Amino acid sequence: MRTQSSATTPSAIAVAAHREQRAATLGTVQAALGVTAFSLTFPSTSWALESFGPWSLVAVRSVLAALVAGGCLLAFRVRLPERRRLPGLAVVAAGVVLGFPLLTTLALQRSTTAHAAVVVGLLPLTTAAFSALRTGHRPSRRFWLAAVAGAAAVLAFTVGQSGGALTAADGYLFAALLVCAAGYTEGGRLARVMPGWQVIGWALVLCLPLTVPAAALALSYEPVRLTAQGVAGLLWVAVGSTFLGLLVWYRGMAAIGIPRASQLQLAQPLLTLVWSALLLGEHFTAAAPLTAVAVLVCIAVTQRS
Repeated sequence: MRTQSSATTPSAIAVAAHREQRAATLGTVQAALGVTAFSLTFPSTSWALESFGPWSLVAVRSVLAALVAGGCLLAFRVRLPERRRLPGLAVVAAGVVLGFPLLTTLALQRSTTAHAAVVVGLLPLTTAAFSALRTGHRPSRRFWLAAVAGAAAVLAFTVGQSGGALTAADGYLFAALLVCAAGYTEGGRLARVMPGWQVIGWALVLCLPLTVPAAALALSYEPVRLTAQGVAGLLWVAVGSTFLGLLVWYRGMAAIGIPRASQLQLAQPLLTLVWSALLLGEHFTAAAPLTAVAVLVCIAVTQRS
Protein backbone atom coordinates (compact mmCIF):
# COMPACT_ATOMS: atom_id res chain seq x y z
CA MET A 1 0.00 0.00 0.00
CA ARG A 2 1.36 3.42 -1.01
CA THR A 3 1.89 6.07 1.58
CA GLN A 4 1.41 9.73 0.82
CA SER A 5 4.69 11.58 0.36
CA SER A 6 5.58 13.78 3.30
CA ALA A 7 6.15 16.63 0.86
CA THR A 8 2.46 16.61 -0.07
CA THR A 9 0.84 16.00 3.29
CA PRO A 10 -1.62 18.65 4.51
CA SER A 11 0.75 19.61 7.30
CA ALA A 12 3.65 20.13 4.89
CA ILE A 13 1.45 22.23 2.60
CA ALA A 14 0.31 24.31 5.57
CA VAL A 15 3.90 24.89 6.68
CA ALA A 16 4.91 25.95 3.15
CA ALA A 17 1.94 28.30 2.91
CA HIS A 18 2.81 29.78 6.31
CA ARG A 19 6.39 30.39 5.22
CA GLU A 20 5.22 32.05 2.01
CA GLN A 21 2.88 34.28 4.00
CA ARG A 22 5.64 35.26 6.40
CA ALA A 23 8.00 36.03 3.52
CA ALA A 24 5.31 38.16 1.83
CA THR A 25 4.60 40.01 5.07
CA LEU A 26 8.30 40.68 5.66
CA GLY A 27 8.72 41.81 2.06
CA THR A 28 5.79 44.22 2.39
CA VAL A 29 7.27 45.67 5.58
CA GLN A 30 10.68 46.11 3.92
CA ALA A 31 9.19 47.80 0.85
CA ALA A 32 7.13 50.08 3.09
CA LEU A 33 10.26 51.00 5.05
CA GLY A 34 11.95 51.89 1.77
CA VAL A 35 9.09 54.17 0.74
CA THR A 36 9.14 55.81 4.18
CA ALA A 37 12.88 56.41 3.88
CA PHE A 38 12.45 58.00 0.45
CA SER A 39 9.59 60.20 1.66
CA LEU A 40 11.92 61.77 4.25
CA THR A 41 14.53 62.78 1.67
CA PHE A 42 13.23 66.29 0.95
CA PRO A 43 12.62 67.30 4.59
CA SER A 44 16.07 65.93 5.50
CA THR A 45 17.64 67.88 2.65
CA SER A 46 16.01 71.06 3.95
CA TRP A 47 17.46 70.34 7.37
CA ALA A 48 20.92 69.66 5.93
CA LEU A 49 20.87 72.94 4.02
CA GLU A 50 20.89 74.70 7.40
CA SER A 51 24.50 73.55 7.86
CA PHE A 52 25.88 73.02 4.36
CA GLY A 53 25.84 74.72 1.00
CA PRO A 54 24.10 72.86 -1.84
CA TRP A 55 27.30 71.70 -3.57
CA SER A 56 28.91 70.61 -0.29
CA LEU A 57 25.79 68.74 0.74
CA VAL A 58 25.52 66.75 -2.49
CA ALA A 59 29.22 65.86 -2.57
CA VAL A 60 29.50 64.95 1.13
CA ARG A 61 26.31 62.85 1.12
CA SER A 62 27.59 60.91 -1.89
CA VAL A 63 30.96 60.29 -0.22
CA LEU A 64 29.37 59.08 3.02
CA ALA A 65 26.92 56.83 1.18
CA ALA A 66 29.77 55.43 -0.93
CA LEU A 67 31.80 54.60 2.18
CA VAL A 68 28.86 52.67 3.64
CA ALA A 69 28.18 50.93 0.32
CA GLY A 70 31.86 50.13 -0.18
CA GLY A 71 32.06 48.62 3.29
CA CYS A 72 29.10 46.36 2.52
CA LEU A 73 30.58 45.30 -0.83
CA LEU A 74 33.85 44.43 0.90
CA ALA A 75 32.12 42.63 3.76
CA PHE A 76 30.21 40.40 1.35
CA ARG A 77 33.28 40.00 -0.90
CA VAL A 78 31.37 41.12 -3.97
CA ARG A 79 33.38 40.87 -7.16
CA LEU A 80 34.03 43.90 -9.31
CA PRO A 81 31.30 44.44 -11.92
CA GLU A 82 32.00 43.27 -15.44
CA ARG A 83 33.40 45.91 -17.78
CA ARG A 84 30.33 45.75 -20.01
CA ARG A 85 28.19 46.85 -17.03
CA LEU A 86 30.18 50.06 -16.50
CA PRO A 87 28.28 52.23 -19.03
CA GLY A 88 24.99 51.31 -17.37
CA LEU A 89 26.42 51.99 -13.91
CA ALA A 90 27.64 55.36 -15.18
CA VAL A 91 24.08 56.26 -16.19
CA VAL A 92 22.82 55.20 -12.74
CA ALA A 93 25.55 57.26 -11.08
CA ALA A 94 24.86 60.33 -13.23
CA GLY A 95 21.11 60.15 -12.68
CA VAL A 96 20.56 58.80 -9.17
CA VAL A 97 23.80 59.51 -7.30
CA LEU A 98 24.69 62.94 -8.70
CA GLY A 99 22.01 64.48 -10.93
CA PHE A 100 18.85 63.98 -8.88
CA PRO A 101 20.36 64.94 -5.49
CA LEU A 102 22.05 68.05 -6.94
CA LEU A 103 19.03 69.30 -8.89
CA THR A 104 16.54 68.72 -6.07
CA THR A 105 18.90 70.33 -3.54
CA LEU A 106 19.19 73.42 -5.73
CA ALA A 107 15.40 73.44 -6.10
CA LEU A 108 14.81 73.19 -2.35
CA GLN A 109 16.79 76.39 -1.84
CA ARG A 110 13.98 78.18 -3.70
CA SER A 111 10.97 75.94 -3.13
CA THR A 112 9.10 74.27 -0.28
CA THR A 113 9.35 70.53 0.24
CA ALA A 114 5.60 70.21 -0.27
CA HIS A 115 5.83 71.81 -3.71
CA ALA A 116 8.81 69.64 -4.65
CA ALA A 117 7.08 66.48 -3.42
CA VAL A 118 4.10 67.04 -5.70
CA VAL A 119 6.28 67.68 -8.76
CA VAL A 120 8.57 64.72 -8.11
CA GLY A 121 5.49 62.58 -7.49
CA LEU A 122 5.45 62.35 -11.28
CA LEU A 123 8.65 60.26 -11.19
CA PRO A 124 6.99 56.81 -11.61
CA LEU A 125 5.26 58.02 -14.79
CA THR A 126 8.47 59.58 -16.11
CA THR A 127 10.37 56.38 -15.38
CA ALA A 128 7.72 54.30 -17.15
CA ALA A 129 7.99 56.54 -20.22
CA PHE A 130 11.80 56.25 -20.24
CA SER A 131 11.55 52.50 -19.81
CA ALA A 132 9.18 52.23 -22.77
CA LEU A 133 11.57 54.24 -24.95
CA ARG A 134 14.65 52.35 -23.73
CA THR A 135 13.25 48.84 -24.09
CA GLY A 136 11.07 49.42 -27.15
CA HIS A 137 8.00 48.21 -25.24
CA ARG A 138 4.75 49.84 -26.38
CA PRO A 139 2.33 50.49 -23.51
CA SER A 140 -1.39 50.76 -24.16
CA ARG A 141 -3.19 53.96 -25.14
CA ARG A 142 -4.78 54.06 -21.68
CA PHE A 143 -1.30 54.08 -20.15
CA TRP A 144 -0.24 57.13 -22.16
CA LEU A 145 -3.52 58.96 -21.53
CA ALA A 146 -3.06 58.48 -17.78
CA ALA A 147 0.59 59.56 -17.99
CA VAL A 148 -0.32 62.73 -19.90
CA ALA A 149 -3.14 63.47 -17.45
CA GLY A 150 -0.74 63.14 -14.51
CA ALA A 151 1.81 65.39 -16.19
CA ALA A 152 -0.89 67.97 -16.96
CA ALA A 153 -2.05 67.96 -13.33
CA VAL A 154 1.50 68.57 -12.06
CA LEU A 155 2.14 71.27 -14.68
CA ALA A 156 -1.09 73.05 -13.75
CA PHE A 157 -0.13 72.85 -10.08
CA THR A 158 3.37 74.26 -10.62
CA VAL A 159 2.15 77.11 -12.84
CA GLY A 160 -0.63 77.94 -10.38
CA GLN A 161 1.70 77.91 -7.39
CA SER A 162 4.31 79.98 -9.21
CA GLY A 163 2.00 82.83 -10.14
CA GLY A 164 1.38 81.85 -13.75
CA ALA A 165 4.95 81.05 -14.80
CA LEU A 166 7.49 78.34 -14.10
CA THR A 167 10.32 79.27 -11.73
CA ALA A 168 13.97 78.24 -11.65
CA ALA A 169 13.07 75.73 -8.90
CA ASP A 170 10.49 74.13 -11.18
CA GLY A 171 13.11 73.88 -13.92
CA TYR A 172 15.47 72.08 -11.53
CA LEU A 173 12.69 69.70 -10.45
CA PHE A 174 11.63 68.80 -13.98
CA ALA A 175 15.27 68.24 -14.94
CA ALA A 176 15.63 66.05 -11.84
CA LEU A 177 12.69 63.96 -13.04
CA LEU A 178 14.40 63.30 -16.36
CA VAL A 179 17.84 62.35 -15.05
CA CYS A 180 16.44 60.22 -12.22
CA ALA A 181 14.07 58.41 -14.58
CA ALA A 182 17.02 57.61 -16.84
CA GLY A 183 19.00 56.35 -13.84
CA TYR A 184 16.09 54.24 -12.55
CA THR A 185 15.48 52.77 -16.00
CA GLU A 186 19.10 51.75 -16.47
CA GLY A 187 19.30 50.52 -12.89
CA GLY A 188 16.22 48.38 -13.45
CA ARG A 189 17.86 46.80 -16.48
CA LEU A 190 21.04 46.09 -14.51
CA ALA A 191 19.04 44.67 -11.60
CA ARG A 192 18.00 41.81 -13.87
CA VAL A 193 21.58 40.54 -13.97
CA MET A 194 22.93 41.66 -10.56
CA PRO A 195 21.36 42.36 -7.14
CA GLY A 196 19.79 45.80 -6.94
CA TRP A 197 21.76 46.89 -3.87
CA GLN A 198 24.97 46.11 -5.72
CA VAL A 199 23.83 48.33 -8.59
CA ILE A 200 23.47 51.39 -6.36
CA GLY A 201 26.51 50.33 -4.29
CA TRP A 202 28.85 50.21 -7.28
CA ALA A 203 27.36 53.41 -8.71
CA LEU A 204 28.21 55.18 -5.44
CA VAL A 205 31.70 53.72 -5.25
CA LEU A 206 32.48 54.56 -8.88
CA CYS A 207 31.64 58.21 -8.14
CA LEU A 208 34.29 58.50 -5.39
CA PRO A 209 37.08 59.79 -7.70
CA LEU A 210 34.73 62.67 -8.54
CA THR A 211 32.87 63.23 -5.27
CA VAL A 212 35.88 63.24 -2.92
CA PRO A 213 37.69 66.17 -4.61
CA ALA A 214 34.32 67.86 -5.21
CA ALA A 215 33.54 67.63 -1.48
CA ALA A 216 36.95 69.06 -0.55
CA LEU A 217 36.57 71.93 -3.02
CA ALA A 218 32.98 72.75 -2.09
CA LEU A 219 33.71 72.69 1.65
CA SER A 220 36.56 75.15 1.13
CA TYR A 221 34.27 77.65 -0.60
CA GLU A 222 30.88 77.21 1.04
CA PRO A 223 30.43 78.06 4.74
CA VAL A 224 29.60 75.26 7.17
CA ARG A 225 27.45 76.00 10.22
CA LEU A 226 26.92 72.73 12.05
CA THR A 227 23.61 72.28 13.83
CA ALA A 228 21.93 69.18 15.21
CA GLN A 229 19.24 69.31 12.53
CA GLY A 230 21.79 69.96 9.79
CA VAL A 231 23.93 66.97 10.74
CA ALA A 232 20.87 64.72 11.18
CA GLY A 233 19.62 65.75 7.75
CA LEU A 234 22.99 65.00 6.16
CA LEU A 235 23.25 61.57 7.79
CA TRP A 236 19.74 60.65 6.74
CA VAL A 237 20.08 61.63 3.07
CA ALA A 238 23.50 59.94 2.92
CA VAL A 239 22.78 56.68 4.72
CA GLY A 240 19.02 56.44 5.16
CA SER A 241 17.70 57.59 1.78
CA THR A 242 20.61 56.86 -0.54
CA PHE A 243 21.73 53.44 0.66
CA LEU A 244 19.65 51.80 3.39
CA GLY A 245 16.38 52.93 1.86
CA LEU A 246 17.32 51.38 -1.47
CA LEU A 247 18.58 48.25 0.30
CA VAL A 248 15.26 47.46 2.01
CA TRP A 249 13.34 48.63 -1.07
CA TYR A 250 15.08 46.17 -3.38
CA ARG A 251 14.76 43.35 -0.84
CA GLY A 252 11.06 44.08 -0.52
CA MET A 253 10.58 44.09 -4.29
CA ALA A 254 12.37 40.74 -4.53
CA ALA A 255 10.02 39.25 -1.94
CA ILE A 256 6.63 40.58 -3.10
CA GLY A 257 7.28 41.54 -6.71
CA ILE A 258 7.58 44.89 -8.46
CA PRO A 259 3.81 45.45 -9.07
CA ARG A 260 2.85 45.10 -5.40
CA ALA A 261 5.84 47.16 -4.25
CA SER A 262 4.97 49.90 -6.74
CA GLN A 263 1.51 50.18 -5.22
CA LEU A 264 3.15 51.06 -1.90
CA GLN A 265 5.26 53.75 -3.56
CA LEU A 266 2.11 55.59 -4.60
CA ALA A 267 1.89 56.92 -1.03
CA GLN A 268 5.34 58.59 -1.15
CA PRO A 269 4.30 62.14 -2.20
CA LEU A 270 1.53 62.22 0.40
CA LEU A 271 3.96 61.00 3.09
CA THR A 272 6.38 63.77 2.16
CA LEU A 273 3.58 66.31 2.58
CA VAL A 274 2.96 64.95 6.07
CA TRP A 275 6.67 65.14 6.97
CA SER A 276 6.97 68.68 5.61
CA ALA A 277 4.14 69.77 7.91
CA LEU A 278 5.35 67.86 10.98
CA LEU A 279 9.12 68.39 10.72
CA LEU A 280 9.36 71.73 8.94
CA GLY A 281 6.10 73.38 9.95
CA GLU A 282 5.24 74.10 6.32
CA HIS A 283 1.75 75.22 5.40
CA PHE A 284 0.31 74.38 2.02
CA THR A 285 -2.97 74.93 0.24
CA ALA A 286 -5.45 72.21 -0.60
CA ALA A 287 -4.01 72.16 -4.14
CA ALA A 288 -0.93 70.20 -2.97
CA PRO A 289 -2.65 67.09 -1.54
CA LEU A 290 -5.34 67.20 -4.25
CA THR A 291 -2.73 67.23 -7.00
CA ALA A 292 -0.79 64.46 -5.24
CA VAL A 293 -3.96 62.33 -5.11
CA ALA A 294 -4.65 63.06 -8.80
CA VAL A 295 -1.16 61.90 -9.72
CA LEU A 296 -1.62 58.83 -7.51
CA VAL A 297 -4.78 57.91 -9.43
CA CYS A 298 -3.02 58.38 -12.77
CA ILE A 299 -0.13 56.18 -11.66
CA ALA A 300 -2.58 53.52 -10.44
CA VAL A 301 -4.16 53.50 -13.92
CA THR A 302 -0.76 53.07 -15.56
CA GLN A 303 0.02 50.19 -13.19
CA ARG A 304 -3.10 48.40 -14.35
CA SER A 305 -2.39 49.12 -18.00
